[in-house]
Amino acid sequence: MDSINNLEKFLAKIHSGQTCLGMVVSLSDSTVSELAGDIGFDFTWIDAEHGPFTIDQIKQHIMACRGTDCAPFVRVPWNEHGIIKPVLDLAPAGVIIPMICTAEQARYAVAACKYPPIGNRGCGVRRGSRYGSIPWDEYEEAAKHTPFIILQIEHIEAVRNLDEILEVPGIDSICIGPCDLSGTMGKLTKTTDPEVAAVIDEIAAQVHRKGIILGTADAVDAKARERGMQWIACAGDWGGIASAGRAAIKHARQVFG
Repeated sequence: MDSINNLEKFLAKIHSGQTCLGMVVSLSDSTVSELAGDIGFDFTWIDAEHGPFTIDQIKQHIMACRGTDCAPFVRVPWNEHGIIKPVLDLAPAGVIIPMICTAEQARYAVAACKYPPIGNRGCGVRRGSRYGSIPWDEYEEAAKHTPFIILQIEHIEAVRNLDEILEVPGIDSICIGPCDLSGTMGKLTKTTDPEVAAVIDEIAAQVHRKGIILGTADAVDAKARERGMQWIACAGDWGGIASAGRAAIKHARQVFG
């Protein structure tokens, strides 16, 4: 069954050895997500953890990627079954679940994303089955492999428990959260500090040894390449507007004095 959310395109690129690039979406207008797909981003990171989204706005952002080659991922606010469930029913390509610190929390997150008997996801299918046009057996089989389950490692406690976390079945990808991780080490936002950088290096190495796809939201630089980042949310909507606006103002001041 071809997905309606471009997950297969995202994974094909990853498995071919390419790095997927994405844009963090925090503005409510779904035009932002459509634009991200049209200009060539491989995925969006719809940030429902920090962005002021309603569930309907999240739906509109997901739907805006249809017709592009862009896979919509949603970062949910927290690792809680009742929060994750309605997002899954919108049929995103993937879910990013923040602040996973223990193997128990990882198992809880995976279970929330899988139907019984694998997990405990509630059944209220609409968009995922294309409103009933896909037979249930076919949809149920596809749902064993979707959504793409991304767990965020962004706390020093998670680093201490990483071996156990990576043993949990059903994790599709690990996302390193460098900013929050640095904060839990007493060095908030100092993500290039040698101590913080060494911890991120070790996380990346452990994830690769386990054969799990690795991603982050960070700058694209030589360090990201060394760490083997397979997907990176490397831009953001409001940041792009701000930087382009500042550049336009600077240029205009130079021209007009």
